[in-house]
Amino acid sequence: MATVDLNCDLGESFGNYRLGNDKEILRYVTSANIACGFHAGDPSVMRETVKLALSENVAIGAHPGLQDLAGFGRRYMKITPREAYDLMVYQMGALSAFIRAEGGTLHHVKPHGALYNMAAGDRDIAKAIAEAVYNVSEEAILYGLAGSESIKAGNEIGLRTSQEVFADRTYQQNGMLTPRNVENAVIQDEEAAISQVIKMVKEKKVFTVQNEEIPIQADTVCIHGDGAHAVEFAKAICDKLKEEQIIIQPQ
Repeated sequence: MATVDLNCDLGESFGNYRLGNDKEILRYVTSANIACGFHAGDPSVMRETVKLALSENVAIGAHPGLQDLAGFGRRYMKITPREAYDLMVYQMGALSAFIRAEGGTLHHVKPHGALYNMAAGDRDIAKAIAEAVYNVSEEAILYGLAGSESIKAGNEIGLRTSQEVFADRTYQQNGMLTPRNVENAVIQDEEAAISQVIKMVKEKKVFTVQNEEIPIQADTVCIHGDGAHAVEFAKAICDKLKEEQIIIQPQ
């Protein structure tokens, strides 16, 4: 029987700004990627989100991003591998402290946004990120784009890795995500997104925007928690996975 983890990016509020409905989303996911203050989140939000995740028995992961609050960490920056390493260690350390203070453990690490995409295609950045995760917590699982340099680097250094697919994003022929600034990068139709997930999990295949079927490994599925109908979508995808007799659980 097929199994899959369902993850969501959470803890993205900061100061007076409220984003997403973390409490409700946590009812449907099995792992949470918590923003660490650079692209989103703040210390109080980090602590609150860790407590919420623990109360729902959801596996907790660090979600480090580029230091770009205004751009939500989605704008590319020219950084060195050493800078990528330092960004990761700094943010993982901050979230790990909150997790320990609340009696939990760091389950995984997933880079955010532009940093995630850079690691997917840049071997040196991917290696630096894998080294940072290994040095902070060699037991943590590295989440990365399925089939990417990030997964390869994690495996090479001896980390457990989880190959991630996206419910609401389209794919290119090389297995990379369609950039957000390109038309049709995001799947707007809920049924189409859910059908894509089922195909990736059960058949290990996905259709590209060029309408070509390519192989893909789906260990964990990302759903986004900041959309207008995020909670409804999370429930719908959970219901469909169960209907297809797919077990939803963290690695």
